[in-house]
Amino acid sequence: MSLRSHRFSGLRAIAAAGVTGMALFALPAHAGLFDDDQARQAVLDLRTKTDTLAAQMAAAQRTILDQSSRIDQLQQQVDTLRGQSEDLGNQVTTLQRQQRDYYTDLDGRLKKFEPTQQTVDGVQGVVQPGETDVFNAALQQFRDGDFKSAAASFRDFVQKYPQSPYQPSAQYWLGNALYALRDYKNSTAMLAGVVKNYPNHPRAPEALLAIANNQVEQNQKAAAKKTLQQVLAEYAGTPAAQTAKDKIAALK
Repeated sequence: MSLRSHRFSGLRAIAAAGVTGMALFALPAHAGLFDDDQARQAVLDLRTKTDTLAAQMAAAQRTILDQSSRIDQLQQQVDTLRGQSEDLGNQVTTLQRQQRDYYTDLDGRLKKFEPTQQTVDGVQGVVQPGETDVFNAALQQFRDGDFKSAAASFRDFVQKYPQSPYQPSAQYWLGNALYALRDYKNSTAMLAGVVKNYPNHPRAPEALLAIANNQVEQNQKAAAKKTLQQVLAEYAGTPAAQTAKDKIAALK
């Protein structure tokens, strides 16, 4: 073999050896590139999963916020309904009280139109609605000195309420109103009716005293003295009897 051939063979061997070496060095380089791609893909996958989880968490948070908002709204509605319920309860209570007061007032008003059993100056009887007011109005006219109006009012009362327990007193005050009007005759007649029809009434001895006054005004002193003695005989021990005694003494 020539030197040229030997060199060529050597170079070829060296070249072959170089190719083999390069091949050996090339294998780890390819392996490193493959590992980086997997890692990069793993990172991308992880990032995708993270983004997905983040999106899911954000959606969950929005859902929670929405639910919380709905709960707040429902709570507000509950509070509003509770307030309305309390208002309605108060209104019902008010209406019930007003209804109770109405029926109480109505019952009181109706009772004013119902006859009632009363005792007036020891006389028991049925008092008609408004009867007491009519009597008191007439009596007030007498006290005010309006004797003419009082006489008319008491006369109307006597005629309108013949069974009234106020009859003895009404006749007595009518007799006194007529006395004030100087109608002695009719005054005496009215007062005599009190003594005759209601001898045990507290107004009876007072009616006799009033009759005696009528008789004195008519200058009938003897008749007056006789009337006063009747008071002493029939109503001894009463204030009227003492008054009669004093008047008898004054007539002498």
